[in-house]
Amino acid sequence: MIVRIMTEGQFKLADDDIERINELDNVCVTAVDGGDREGFKVAFAQLLDMVREHGTPVADDDLVGSDVLVPPPDTSFEEAAADFTGEGLIPG
Repeated sequence: MIVRIMTEGQFKLADDDIERINELDNVCVTAVDGGDREGFKVAFAQLLDMVREHGTPVADDDLVGSDVLVPPPDTSFEEAAADFTGEGLIPG
């Protein structure tokens, strides 16, 4: 799976990591739905860290499409409401 963190670049993640990324995505959705700013902040930071730590950066000159677009790290809680709804960034 190729995940793009907006403003940072793309990362290739192993299939084994997809479930954990989806879990963190769902925690973000739940936090946004519940108006839990702090919960969102923590879960979103964990999601970003997971992608950065477990993903392999994709070279800038390697033109591949992204399977998932993650908002930039400085995304506000209000902005997150547009992305972290329903099934979140990753359906399922």
